[in-house]
Amino acid sequence: MKLFAKKDLDTVVREAHDPNLAEGHGGLKRTLTASQLTALGIGAIIGAGIFSLTGGAAAHHAGPGVAFSFVLGGILCAFAGLCYAELASMIPVAGSAYAYSYTTMGELIAWIIGWDLILEYLFGAIAVSNSWSGYIYSVINNTLGIELADGVAMFFRGPFETVTIGTGDAARTIHGVWNMPASIIALICAAILYRGIKESAWVNTLIVLLKVAILVIFVALGIGVVSSENLFVNPDASGLAALVPPATVNEHGVSQFGWGLGGVLTAAGVVFFAYIGFDAVSTTAQEAKNPKRDLPIGILSSLVICTILYILIAITLTGVVHYSELGVPDPIAVGIDAIVRLRGWAEGPRAWFTGAIKLGALAGLTSVILVMMLGQTRVFYAMAGDGLLPWFHKTHPTYKTPHVATALTGVAVAICGGFMPMYVVGELVSIGTLLAFVLVCLGVPILRRTNPNTPRPFKVPAPWVIGVLGAGACIFVMVGLPYDTWLRLIVWLAIGFAIYFTYGRKNSHLQKRLAAGAEGAKDAA
Repeated sequence: MKLFAKKDLDTVVREAHDPNLAEGHGGLKRTLTASQLTALGIGAIIGAGIFSLTGGAAAHHAGPGVAFSFVLGGILCAFAGLCYAELASMIPVAGSAYAYSYTTMGELIAWIIGWDLILEYLFGAIAVSNSWSGYIYSVINNTLGIELADGVAMFFRGPFETVTIGTGDAARTIHGVWNMPASIIALICAAILYRGIKESAWVNTLIVLLKVAILVIFVALGIGVVSSENLFVNPDASGLAALVPPATVNEHGVSQFGWGLGGVLTAAGVVFFAYIGFDAVSTTAQEAKNPKRDLPIGILSSLVICTILYILIAITLTGVVHYSELGVPDPIAVGIDAIVRLRGWAEGPRAWFTGAIKLGALAGLTSVILVMMLGQTRVFYAMAGDGLLPWFHKTHPTYKTPHVATALTGVAVAICGGFMPMYVVGELVSIGTLLAFVLVCLGVPILRRTNPNTPRPFKVPAPWVIGVLGAGACIFVMVGLPYDTWLRLIVWLAIGFAIYFTYGRKNSHLQKRLAAGAEGAKDAA
């Protein structure tokens, strides 16, 4: 069998426009517009990076310099986003980078990236469901002032985490047992996705409008009470460089802060998975009404909007709260409490404002989970349609959704979200995202060489420059991620190889066609 056998690009493109021709890939409805695709992208991008990982990246790596980490992430995503836009408009099928790799680098590479995308979306949803639980607890404990009993509070964190009950001198810490809110929200999102893509897009669009409005209000009210002492934390530097704390080594001998490894560069890798929204847009290519036009619009517009908001939020958040206090699952909630305190608001307006913002954060995180799980199910669908995985290509006879993949994803996120801590899965998702971007960036110049005459509704300018720079930049950020994150990625890929060589390679539709063709040629000879 040929491990690097490629799908014929012309056949894939033809099947994309006539799903009845596609073996194992029929059944999805084309219902999504450019505005809905943009909202899907924003729904995935604005969420984890702002509501969850910004705080940890600032507290442990970059301080207020996390704003530079988002700038770096935005530049990298500009390269990758352009490459995604060309490939998505050219190959409008479900599966995103997996589908592109199958036509450019062959089946084994496609399997690697498909398995990597499963890691990316599955663990992305798990990380954000953890943060969702953190915000629920903040609303109950801090905003409403309800002190939960120990037997209840222990179900707001997994067994590897602790939860703080009460505030001030009366606060106490207990060990978690199971993160029940994280499990519940995963099952709710799975139920929405099971019902249909159009309904899911509607829910997501409404949530996106709400959370963007909330974040704009947060910036508008917070920017006026930003403290220069919180922002300019490096007295030995001048200008904007003073936003980055001096490089140090902690008690465990690990480098922290500064511009390089352990600092701004590492923070860029940590928050990077929040940018996978435009990857999620490309996974729905087979459900876009006019993929040639709408996919590039959805990918690039969501990227631009979100990068600007990311930078504004990072500056505001680290300006109202010292970065050392932000290593929590709900940093925006901490920022909100600081804003109302600095503005000296009375108890009534304060409770109203903090409650509204935190509910907006909950809505925003819900849309991230929704889009992450949507992307996961479409990757499952695409891989199973090619024979590399079982069952998941089946669609519901009424709803026309990949219901088997949706049900399994919902159960997996609910179980893993119940016991896995966010800091572990967040960095793992980042490295998976970066690996996907590397292969997509390389795919554009490769296809320009191998299939120069295939129609390209959207073209990347200077494809060799953009593609190689994008791949190289992503590898550069990957190097800055912690050693244990690389180790977990290697273990995940080893599990994937075991599945591929025991099931996928034997059941691959492409491998079967190649074997039948070789047998026919042998008989003819």
